[in-house]
Amino acid sequence: MSGPVHAAEGVHATRRDYLTGFILAALLTIAPFALVMRPGAIGPVATGAIVMGLAAVQVVVHMIYFLHMNRRSEGGWTLLALLFTLLLVGIVLSGSMWVMSHLQNNMMPIPMDEMR
Repeated sequence: MSGPVHAAEGVHATRRDYLTGFILAALLTIAPFALVMRPGAIGPVATGAIVMGLAAVQVVVHMIYFLHMNRRSEGGWTLLALLFTLLLVGIVLSGSMWVMSHLQNNMMPIPMDEMR
């Protein structure tokens, strides 16, 4: 029963491809959760960077395994959409980190040891 799944324009993927995508997506969800649940394992900056990196990888996994984006489909336009998505994800992630860093610095202008 591991035959191809048919769509209007042809064969997209097999059940094995969907199962592989599901397992990768599940692992990419469990890994950051486990990392955050062990706060003493590594520093908060490294934890944030790893979680954001795994989130970006998970976006790519979803686009490849579930949205079937590759070089061959639709004359390469889906690859261009993938690259554009990666660019947007990079901008959003780096912008979010920049905003959070500046908020932390500007919300507490006096160092904690000087407040005593």
